[in-house]
Amino acid sequence: MSTTRKPPAPTRPAEALRPPPIAPPAGGLPADGRRRWAVLAVVLFAAVLDLLDATITNIAAPAIAADLDGGTALVQWLGAGYALAMGVLLVVGGRLGDRYGRRRLFLAGLTGFTLASAACGLAPGPAPLIAFRILQGAFGALVIPQGFGILRAVFPARELGRAFGVFAPCLGLSAIGGPILAGLLIDGLGWRSMFLINIVLGGLAIALAARLLPRDTGDRAATLDVLGSGLLAAAMLGLLHGLIDGSSHGWSPRAALALTAGLGSFALFCLRQRHAASPLIEPTLLRNRGFTSGLVLGLVFYAAVAGLLLVLSLYVQDGLHHTPTRASLDLAPIAAGIIAASIAAHRLTARLGRTLTLIGLLLTLAGTLALLALLALVGGGGEPAGWALAAALFLTGLGLGACFGTVYEVTLGDIGPRESGSASGSLSAVSQLANSIGAAAVTTVYFGAGADPAGGAVHSLSAVAAALLGCCALVRLLPRRAQARHH
Repeated sequence: MSTTRKPPAPTRPAEALRPPPIAPPAGGLPADGRRRWAVLAVVLFAAVLDLLDATITNIAAPAIAADLDGGTALVQWLGAGYALAMGVLLVVGGRLGDRYGRRRLFLAGLTGFTLASAACGLAPGPAPLIAFRILQGAFGALVIPQGFGILRAVFPARELGRAFGVFAPCLGLSAIGGPILAGLLIDGLGWRSMFLINIVLGGLAIALAARLLPRDTGDRAATLDVLGSGLLAAAMLGLLHGLIDGSSHGWSPRAALALTAGLGSFALFCLRQRHAASPLIEPTLLRNRGFTSGLVLGLVFYAAVAGLLLVLSLYVQDGLHHTPTRASLDLAPIAAGIIAASIAAHRLTARLGRTLTLIGLLLTLAGTLALLALLALVGGGGEPAGWALAAALFLTGLGLGACFGTVYEVTLGDIGPRESGSASGSLSAVSQLANSIGAAAVTTVYFGAGADPAGGAVHSLSAVAAALLGCCALVRLLPRRAQARHH
């Protein structure tokens, strides 16, 4: 279960947004007509693989932790490590594609992703598995921005909207089907099969990409802020390590030192962005009140959502003792609500702007409070009625779907074309970093309740509700209207 990931935009100024000329593909097919849609299928296939591997550990975490004796720290790192690498390297991956060629980086990323998946499936213990999950996220960060850059190069402007319009329903269906498939694999073949199946899927994607994707030479003038990326990675790693170590082994000086180092690295990162020749976040963007408010709102919202989805999966399996397959079916109403609301939100965003964002936040808050009420009614040892749980989850999903497609479109409402590439890339990276921090922070609250899953879920849902209230207060600072989609 996950959010429907929004395509990252290019990260260079408007005059550099036009992709470099492309040569005919390796297979010699024409660069138009049916081949364009075949290229779309390859890019979509890679995006689905990324989404599945970003979400399946929500269902698999209890089984993996029990098999490898990894404890709560492994549960927290499985999703957080992947999202950390993805968030830190997403913008860098886009710039690498600009510099060295999108096809080359897409194939390299897919190959690395497939090998890292195989390594995850064969990992002998918790530490290697966490390291390979981080590698998965890093290679995924190479693939995703190249795919969308390739589509912009292949499709004419008049067809680009139709091409991107295919992503939402496909990724939405994957958000439902992926966890169910993961549950079936875990119950039938064990959790390792969930990663090893990527050898076949990834190999197929590599073969298709090598055959169909257009060649491009890249632009060696494109620059990277390596130091800024390193400082951001150190900041997020320190914060994650401090949160997870503190919740797993007690709040020792080691955890406090990691948190302090993370905050210090983040301060240096902010300073670096003011002076870097090619910053990850353009300094002018941070002087835009609407953008900075949306950045903070998105950070809090996506962190709360990531924690909410992981905690619900843990509660259903640890507290209600449901199998992974049944747990994935229990949580399917959230994804169904996301799909339904996303379809409606696509038509309403331009008309309602930030009002739609507020509606989505209020629906999400109402669903979270309904879940809290259900847990309070049944007590620590009871199980909510299936229909009541499904209704509360579907309501939550409706709110999430209304927000996923609007939070950042509204945030970009006052951003001009010259800055929209940098702004969109920054927002995409922030949403991934929020997933990482949120999964660690909210599960820290969950595991703080000890051996009481119901109590941990109540505390976690209360923290999520408080975060959503804070997001509601920030809505009035956002631009009134969403950004025009042609940006």
